[in-house]
Amino acid sequence: MKDNKKIIFGFVGQMASGKDTAGDYLEEKYHGKNFSFSDMLGNVLTRYHLDLNRDNYIKISEAMREYFGDDIMSKTMAEDIKKDSHEVISISNVRRPEDVKYLSDLPGFVLVSISADPKIRYERLTHRGEKSDDNTKTYEEFLEDHKRSTEVTIADIASQATESIDNNGTLEELHEQLDKLVSKYK
Repeated sequence: MKDNKKIIFGFVGQMASGKDTAGDYLEEKYHGKNFSFSDMLGNVLTRYHLDLNRDNYIKISEAMREYFGDDIMSKTMAEDIKKDSHEVISISNVRRPEDVKYLSDLPGFVLVSISADPKIRYERLTHRGEKSDDNTKTYEEFLEDHKRSTEVTIADIASQATESIDNNGTLEELHEQLDKLVSKYK
């Protein structure tokens, strides 16, 4: 690694741009660890036997931030990463100013923007079934989702990224870009 024990890639991008895919790839290929704000929220929803749909993820996120502060999840994530011993770490969904504030203080943090065209992202979203309501979503609903609280800050956050990945191509092309990224910082 260049000067740090860890390299931490924080991925920011619109829904279904490939953030989780990138994080999962780095975790598998480089024996790293992928952290996700969605996983934190999903654990709460699962524990209370609530449906894992986009509305519930947003509701629990907003409730936690309202009652415990906008930075509650970012602080928790930063502390979890500090305690983690993996050398390659990814965070698959950086999306709020508070996320960047706390995570950018971590040694070895690199903010990476991942982008893909809306039609490609819509196809990915409806085929992956990550959220329980994804496979029935219309293209118009998908575009409307971009106005939700979880999505509106993404462009501003992405503009702060030091690295960018174009994910309009194949999975292999994404992997090649990620390998180059790791070799640049490792």
